[in-house]
Amino acid sequence: MGLNRTYFRPSTFILVGIPGLEADHIWISLPFCTVYVIALVGNSTILYIIKADQTLHEPMYIFLSMLAVNDVIFSCTTVPKMLAILWFHSGEINYTSCLGQLFFVHSLSVVESGILTAMAYDRYVAICYPLRYSSILTNVLIAKLGLVILIRAVTLGVFFPILVQRFQYFESIVISHSYCDHMAVVKLACGDTRPNNAYGLFVSAFVGLFDLIAIICSYVMILRAVFKLGSKEARQKALGTCGTHICVILIAYIPAFFTFLAHRFGQETIPHHVHIILANVYVLLPAMLNPFVYGANTKQIRDRVLRMFQHEKGYI
Repeated sequence: MGLNRTYFRPSTFILVGIPGLEADHIWISLPFCTVYVIALVGNSTILYIIKADQTLHEPMYIFLSMLAVNDVIFSCTTVPKMLAILWFHSGEINYTSCLGQLFFVHSLSVVESGILTAMAYDRYVAICYPLRYSSILTNVLIAKLGLVILIRAVTLGVFFPILVQRFQYFESIVISHSYCDHMAVVKLACGDTRPNNAYGLFVSAFVGLFDLIAIICSYVMILRAVFKLGSKEARQKALGTCGTHICVILIAYIPAFFTFLAHRFGQETIPHHVHIILANVYVLLPAMLNPFVYGANTKQIRDRVLRMFQHEKGYI
């Protein structure tokens, strides 16, 4: 009898965390909690340094600030609830809150990709038009780029909860995930899920391909400009300024790529708990690593961090 039960617009869903590994939830929570805390501290430090140091109020660091803010909000959208599930078995989530989380997860991933694309444009202008860098990338243009990134993300993201709201009945209220992922919720729905599948694929393809093509085009033009430089030292310096951004792109896109492939083509071959862990790694790994990548490879930020530690030691 229980197998045939359906739920009319349930008021709550139940998130299970990492399905199949419930007995190990406490141990699984430790690395996720550690990474989360490091991500919060690292990105907050980056934001503080950029705000406090007037010399860092340049386009590159403004985009980095945007990325840090997005990483903090993105991780805070999913991780606190996941830790509540892993620690206190608090898996219940309100229907409206679930739709809200679903919207933010997908919108913020689009924002992340948009910021990385804008950062590629920043590097293109810095290397190809160094003398006009400040006059091209004005605060007004940066604000417009930020607004376009946000509008695109909200416009694409808002249709995910709208498409879910089409469904009146659900086969179950138990979501086999640690947060309200679009397809994890859609799997429970009674009705035609093809529009949801098609839209999810469209957004992934549109955002991924468009932004990757824009990034690749930027770097093709950067390489053309670099190899026209006369001295080897100048070429190395120019490429060095792009190395950090390339690392951040790889950190963001590689987990996203593997998560997408595993979800689309590995449903029957990859254990479900691996899908969930990959989805959480996609959220947390860039947020943790980005501050370290920029801190290690950007002299201004590295020097400022060292001065902060030396200042703290002076009080001990």
